[in-house]
Amino acid sequence: MRISHKRKVQLKLQKQTPVFAELATKAAPKKVAKAETVKAAPVAKTEEAKKVVKAAAPAKAASAVALTPKQRQVLDIVVKNAEGLNPKGIGLEAGQEDAKAASWATGALKKLTEEGLVERIQLAGNKVLYKAI
Repeated sequence: MRISHKRKVQLKLQKQTPVFAELATKAAPKKVAKAETVKAAPVAKTEEAKKVVKAAAPAKAASAVALTPKQRQVLDIVVKNAEGLNPKGIGLEAGQEDAKAASWATGALKKLTEEGLVERIQLAGNKVLYKAI
């Protein structure tokens, strides 16, 4: 790569458009907020509150995550098959063609594993199963 081309590319990357410059100036805080002090609650009450929060978290996790219709469909298929299912099987159950079934399901499965709704299990070689958590 020629050095002159490299310089031009770096200059383009460093330039800021007027829209981004305005956003940066608006986002700069003008005043510093004072921190409020909060008294610590007794230990027994906080432990009970943590238990309640932990118990309520899994129920809210599935509903709090915004899923697309495709991701919901893939999640429903994975939940139906408790023993686990590969991406091609998920795509076929969703009504996709044999040739593109696995690639159709892969994007949704990636999002579901990031959100912690589906577990990815690596088998021998390049075989993968997905199970609902």
